[in-house]
Amino acid sequence: MKSTIKMRAIMLTAVAGLTLSVAACGSDEPTDTGNAGSTTEETEATTESETTDAAEPVAENFGPGCADVPADGDGSFAGMADDPVATAASANPLLSTLVTAVTAADLVDTLNTLPEATVFAPANTAFDAFAPADLDALIADVPMLSSVLTYHVLPMRLSPDELAGTYVTANGAMLTIEGSGEDFTVGDGGATVVCGNVQTANATVYIIDQVLMPPAA
Repeated sequence: MKSTIKMRAIMLTAVAGLTLSVAACGSDEPTDTGNAGSTTEETEATTESETTDAAEPVAENFGPGCADVPADGDGSFAGMADDPVATAASANPLLSTLVTAVTAADLVDTLNTLPEATVFAPANTAFDAFAPADLDALIADVPMLSSVLTYHVLPMRLSPDELAGTYVTANGAMLTIEGSGEDFTVGDGGATVVCGNVQTANATVYIIDQVLMPPAA
């Protein structure tokens, strides 16, 4: 009987030792894999987000006149995007005559503080249709000049795919734009967009080859 009891004690001691050994070996394994899984998911989500952002299309300018816009500096497409529309135009050498007219009409602050706008900006060559004396007379006649210039402004921001239509301009007269894609004409005289979708801080600009005259002018 004593030998049997002794044998059972030895067996129980061996089993207990084996259990402790297995538990000790098991404790070397990580018990919480939740953080690792979360890190992997977050990495995948970040990568997907970065890929999506990189794939977003960037607004592109179009038209033959865009080749004459400076490649860098304040008058470039990137430089103009940082400034409100009148300030942006003042840096672009293609629009110096327009800027002179806007300044004479005291419209710089008005244009710069518009929440959003679409501006049809006559290039310098558009003013060649005026005899020098007639252009001087227009610039000197501030009420008339203001009426003409505000006829080039729509109080909303239109992308190329929204551009075609008839709109009320900032001077209250109606203006019709026809076309699609990269080919647009503006107004009854058929002014052509020579460089479109130029972005400024508060406006989208379409450079045109004629000065638009409002119906009452």
